[in-house]
Amino acid sequence: MEWKKDLQRSAKCLDQQGRWRNKVVAFRMSPEADELLETAVRLSGLTKQEYIIRRLQEKEVVVTGNPRVYKALKNKLAKVLNELKRLKKGENVSEDLLEVIRMITVTMDGMKDE
Repeated sequence: MEWKKDLQRSAKCLDQQGRWRNKVVAFRMSPEADELLETAVRLSGLTKQEYIIRRLQEKEVVVTGNPRVYKALKNKLAKVLNELKRLKKGENVSEDLLEVIRMITVTMDGMKDE
């Protein structure tokens, strides 16, 4: 029975090609960059690890609509709306907010083809 537990733990360390994922990569980010990364991850429906790996390998990130992605879109759109309402007339929209709007637009544009 002990070998079954080891096998279950080991399965979590394999990628889709059956290769071991036993290397740890860490890096520092600003809070703003982290928020953009978290937004992209939530909108993709992938795990953060899988999202970062695909982006680093310049692979396409395909979003499949599911309840988790829908919830992320809904929550992020509500935050964007609140942020836009907060802006004063004539005030410029921040680059970070524009990037979030772009990510939402790309995600929703890709989903309409499904």
